[in-house]
Amino acid sequence: MKSDAQKVFSLAAVVVAAILFGMILSGGLDMTKRVDADRPEPVPAATSGGLVLPDFADLADHVVPSVVSVYSDEVREPSENRGRMPNDPFHFFFGPRDDGREDGRQREPQVRRSSGSGFFISATGEIITNHHVIEDADKIRVRLVDDVEYQVEVVGMDPATDIALLRVVKPDRDFDYLALGDSAAVRVGQWVMAAGNPLEMEHSVTVGVVSAKGRALGLSAESNSFENFLQTDAAINFGNSGGPLVDLHGNVIGINTAINAAGQNIGFAIPIDVARRILPQLRESGRVVRGYLGVSINNINPGEAEAFGLDSNEGALVVQVVPDHAADKAGVRHGDVIIKVDGEAIENTRELIDTISAMPPDTEVELRVMRDGKPKTLIVTLEERDDADASAEPAEGPDGEGDVFERVGVAVTTLDASMRQSFRIEEDIEGVVVTRVRPLSPAGEEGMTPGLVITEANGEPINRPSDLGAVIEDVDAGGYLRLYVFIPRADAYRFVILRLEE
Repeated sequence: MKSDAQKVFSLAAVVVAAILFGMILSGGLDMTKRVDADRPEPVPAATSGGLVLPDFADLADHVVPSVVSVYSDEVREPSENRGRMPNDPFHFFFGPRDDGREDGRQREPQVRRSSGSGFFISATGEIITNHHVIEDADKIRVRLVDDVEYQVEVVGMDPATDIALLRVVKPDRDFDYLALGDSAAVRVGQWVMAAGNPLEMEHSVTVGVVSAKGRALGLSAESNSFENFLQTDAAINFGNSGGPLVDLHGNVIGINTAINAAGQNIGFAIPIDVARRILPQLRESGRVVRGYLGVSINNINPGEAEAFGLDSNEGALVVQVVPDHAADKAGVRHGDVIIKVDGEAIENTRELIDTISAMPPDTEVELRVMRDGKPKTLIVTLEERDDADASAEPAEGPDGEGDVFERVGVAVTTLDASMRQSFRIEEDIEGVVVTRVRPLSPAGEEGMTPGLVITEANGEPINRPSDLGAVIEDVDAGGYLRLYVFIPRADAYRFVILRLEE
C-alpha cells in the first residue's frame, strides 16, 4: 500500500495536470482575455462618495408632491367684426355682421384657458409661478399630485422678473413645499431636475445639467434689465413655465420660464435668488418697488478699459444719462464708470442693476466713479423705477475721403435740415451724421451704419466734420477713438470704441 506521502503527491499531480489541460483547452478555444497593448484601459466612471449617478427616483419622490399644475381662465368679450372677412361676397352685399353668428344672435363671451406650473414654498399654501402663466386670468386653480384641486388668489406679481406669488384660498391641510436654494452658488455642469406640467402632462420630471449662467434673452422691454437666466438642458416644454428647477438636495435653484424653440433642450430658468429678493414686497404690497438711477450702462471689455484709461475692466460704463432723473441731478455723465456703490465694489452691469433695484426709492447712495481716469464721488438720491417707461460739410473733400475715412472708415457730413429729414433726427441732437461706412474698417467691424450721429469723440464735442478730423489726428497708431453716437431709430446713445492702427 502507498504511504500517506505518496497519496498526497499523487493527488497533487492530478490537480496540476487538470489545471494545465484546462489552460491549453481554453487557449485553443480563444476563451482567455487578450490584452492589446495599443488599446487604452477604459476611464473609470466619475464617482462622488462611491455613487456613480444620482438617485433621481428618490429626488422625484421628494419634489413632485410640492409641484402643482396651474390652470387659468380668462374671459374674453366678443371682438368686433369677428364674423365674415371683408373679401366674403356676403360682406359686399349685406355688410359686416357685428355678432359673427349665422343666426344673428349676439356672440357670447369666450373663455380662454391656459396652463402652466408652480410649486409650494410654504405649508400654508403659498405658490410661486411665472407672471405670464396667470397674466389677465379671471380665475385660477391648481391641481396637486393627488388630483385634488384648489382655487387660488394672486398675492402679487412682478412683470419685470416674470414672477407671481399665489395663495390657496381655502387651505384645508398643510402642503408639501420646497426649500429655496442658493442660485449664486450653482455651478455650470451641476445636475438639476425640472418638474412641472409640460403640454398638460401633469407632474413630469426631466433631468440634465446647468448649461450656462447669466443668460440675457431680450424677452420684453420690461424684463431686459433684469434678465439673468440659468440655462439648462433638462427638457423644458410649453406648460413647464413656473415649475421648479431643483438641485440634487431638492432645493429650488430656479423657476422654469422659457425655451429656445429653435434648439433642442435649451431651456431657461429665473435664478431663485431673484425671487427671494422680491418675495417680501409681493407679500406686503402685491408689487415690487425698485430704486432707479436713470442711466443706460454697458459692461467694459479690455479694449474699452484701455480707451477710458482704466486699470481693469471692472465696473459699469455709463452710456447714457436720462435727463432730469436721479443720476443726472447728481452730476453723473456719460463716460463715467461706476465702480462702487456705498463702498461695495461693482464688477459689472448685473451687479449694479441688482444693487440699485434692491434699494427703495428716496435712498441716498454714494457712487464712486472713474471719470477721465480719475476717481470721483457722487451722492445720488434714488427715484422709483417706472417699468412702463423701461427708457452738409464733408470731412475731407467732396466724398468724405481723407483721414476720417481712411483711418476710421466713415464718411460724415454736417447735420443740416436735409440730413435731419433723411435720417429722422430731431432738432435737439447735435453732431455729424455718418453717410457711408467702409466694410473692412474699424467702424465697419464695430457695426456702424449710415444715419448714426457722432456727437463726441474722445470726450470732445463734435459739431463739424473738421472737429472729428482734429481729434483723429491726435490718436497715435494702435490708439483708441472713443465715439459717442446717437442712434435715431432706437432714440438712444451708445459708445463705439475703435482701435486705429495707422
